[in-house]
Amino acid sequence: MVRALTLAVCSLALALPAAAQDGEARARRILERTPLIDGHNDLPWALRQGHGSDPHAVDLSTNLDATTNLHTDIPRLRAGGVGGQFWSVYVPASLTPVEAAKATFEQIDVVRRMVAAHPDVFELATTADDVVRIHRAGRIASLMGIEGGYSIDDSLGLLREFHEAGVRYMTLTHSRTTTWADSATDAPRHGGLSPFGEEVVREMNRLGMLVDLSHVSEETMLDAMRVSDAPVIFSHSSARGVTDHPRNVPDAVLRMMPEDGGVVMVTFVPGFISETFRAWSAGRAAEQARLGALEPGDPTAVRAGMDAWDAANPVPETGIADVVAHIQHVRDVAGIDHVGIGGDFDGVPRLPTGVEGVDAYPRILAALMERGWSEADIRKLAGENVLRVMRATEGVARAKAAERPSLATLETAETPE
Repeated sequence: MVRALTLAVCSLALALPAAAQDGEARARRILERTPLIDGHNDLPWALRQGHGSDPHAVDLSTNLDATTNLHTDIPRLRAGGVGGQFWSVYVPASLTPVEAAKATFEQIDVVRRMVAAHPDVFELATTADDVVRIHRAGRIASLMGIEGGYSIDDSLGLLREFHEAGVRYMTLTHSRTTTWADSATDAPRHGGLSPFGEEVVREMNRLGMLVDLSHVSEETMLDAMRVSDAPVIFSHSSARGVTDHPRNVPDAVLRMMPEDGGVVMVTFVPGFISETFRAWSAGRAAEQARLGALEPGDPTAVRAGMDAWDAANPVPETGIADVVAHIQHVRDVAGIDHVGIGGDFDGVPRLPTGVEGVDAYPRILAALMERGWSEADIRKLAGENVLRVMRATEGVARAKAAERPSLATLETAETPE
């Protein structure tokens, strides 16, 4: 397999200009010493949806680009220089909290079985030191993150059980506002975090679980940063100053990152990195809603109408330059110590040209070096910033080790004194 991977990388290199080959080779050398840690990959959900949650249903040890819709497999992870991956144990916000809790534990099981299926490649990690050790051993450190606070079903006891199971971050919301935190893409109910939401953040600090603010409203971002004793992360968000999507991080928050100490892990989702693509996507969604209202109960007519719309409105191009623009903007506003990478591979139907799979990281890093980024800068972006935040969060948990677990409930926290 190693020989086949080497041949594949060499074949790709032959098709590239010499300068690009040199830049990517330089990036790979950096990633041999510094683990590239991606903040968000939805492969576990892709396995659940398309392959019965069975890591053996597809051969992850082969390049699956031509035979599946997957963005992730072991040869491409190796070609991309990935040293650490936060696997998202995502479940939809449409589930009831009880269903979500069950499905989240099932997703944790998928990750564990995927790691067990390829012990020569993956190893579970829960600390920054684990990531460094596993990377030095030539394997990919596998971490887990919950995507949506509805998974804890308003229970700090359940939050603790997820941490015990190995989860090391929780995104406070997904696409919908929860009973205790406002989402960026839903109507606000709390003006940010409710009192119970603040208790959730404090308990995450006590446990040593990273507070992830991707998907949350700006008010929730500000509340969480105020309450948290540990730095926060954005596991897969881009810059609102470049693309005005509500999921992206506004400049006002980026300017607060040096004081907070956190990291914004830039994502590759076309609608988040391109204003043109965002407008196209919104227009397409509006047309689909219009046709659905005009032709209720006639999906054939709706499909025909959408085919006509698609023919008249080609998908806008996005590429590496769009990704680079967001990474550069986060660096310019927040600083080099507060930028990372969170691709969202296998969580989206489309990706930018040149960023179609997890082998893309050296191409992105090479493009940044062409813009003058130093090797030290690349090391920080790739993994050093995330490792620093992980260690700071672990330090807060050690400082709180004598504290008793919080027994707050949604009802007790929301009751005025």
